[in-house]
Amino acid sequence: MYKNINFKISDESHIEQEKIFKLLDAFICEDFNFDFNENLVEIQLKTLDFNSFQKYIKTTLLNGVLNEDSKEVVQKILDSISSIGSYGLKGSKRVYVDYDKERKVQNRKEKEAKRQQFFYAKDNNFSKINNDLPVEFENKIICDDSFTVLKKLPDNCIDLVITSPPYNFGLDYASTNDDSHWKNYFDRLFEIFSECIRVLKYGGRAIINVQPLYSDYIPTHHIITNFFIENRMIWKGEIMWEKNNYNAKYTAWGSWKSPSNPYLKYTWEFIEVFSKGDLKKQGSSDNADITAEEFKKWVIGKWSIAPERNMKTYNHPAMFPEELAKRAIKLFSFKNDIILDPFNGAGTTTAVARRLERRYLGIDISEEYCNTAKERIEKQLF
Repeated sequence: MYKNINFKISDESHIEQEKIFKLLDAFICEDFNFDFNENLVEIQLKTLDFNSFQKYIKTTLLNGVLNEDSKEVVQKILDSISSIGSYGLKGSKRVYVDYDKERKVQNRKEKEAKRQQFFYAKDNNFSKINNDLPVEFENKIICDDSFTVLKKLPDNCIDLVITSPPYNFGLDYASTNDDSHWKNYFDRLFEIFSECIRVLKYGGRAIINVQPLYSDYIPTHHIITNFFIENRMIWKGEIMWEKNNYNAKYTAWGSWKSPSNPYLKYTWEFIEVFSKGDLKKQGSSDNADITAEEFKKWVIGKWSIAPERNMKTYNHPAMFPEELAKRAIKLFSFKNDIILDPFNGAGTTTAVARRLERRYLGIDISEEYCNTAKERIEKQLF
């Protein structure tokens, strides 16, 4: 079975068919072929490395080998394939035939019920009644303790929580006690996360970017995930943020060339995603601003994004980049939704939320960081 595409060419055109076949020979195979049938070009397509194909054709059209009529045909072949909006991905190739076959499961709902989909979150007592965020908290950066501020909010008034909790790794956080015992750290963190769950709307999402403390063998991402699961949140998924930070290979090895105690190295962090009450979030399709290409790329659970390069500029030791916030916000929220970051730091979440036409609430205990966060938003207003 093929995806068939046809287009007409003028009877007066002087098409150099042999040259076109020769130029595109590298791509012609059982998964991609084309032919000329009088004044009709017929394309048969199963899979294609489209990015390579597109790059090759653009180069070909500039090298002067083809006449103008032939160039027009080659361009139409590219345009016809480019216009196909539905396809799957397999490695570097687009899959145009049967890419959605695995999704067509017979009696899906009955089968999901039998295997008890997210059974751990069934017995929650979440209210389905959502509330408005009080106007005094809307589009605000608040310098205070997050737990204290969140206590003032009504239930079910936030659409999306996105944050990266302060790391207890001896980093230079001027206004926090990073020497606290791990148990005290998690107790305090989970007090704030409990409030985040309470203020999330039914169907709202919580996104936590976290890096395990590899040196002390503390799986922070698992500890945090267990907390949200124990509090009846649905684990929606996990994204691996690949930072391509290969400097890790030059750090400690543990037991060099010995299996006694090798030290594992990582170039990524984790992004844990949770839903409250329901996997589906209510919202108008008119307020969905994610493009088809972005959606296809970002639902893959591995994001290759360079680390934040401006941490010295913002005087903050541990920031996630704006690209990470942009993807999370566009993939998991609608325009005009309310975005909360209870550890807002230098304001990446709130700055990106403002740029993407979301409302926001950022909270941080550091006055310096809050001023920075406000400045980043003010720069967008002028």
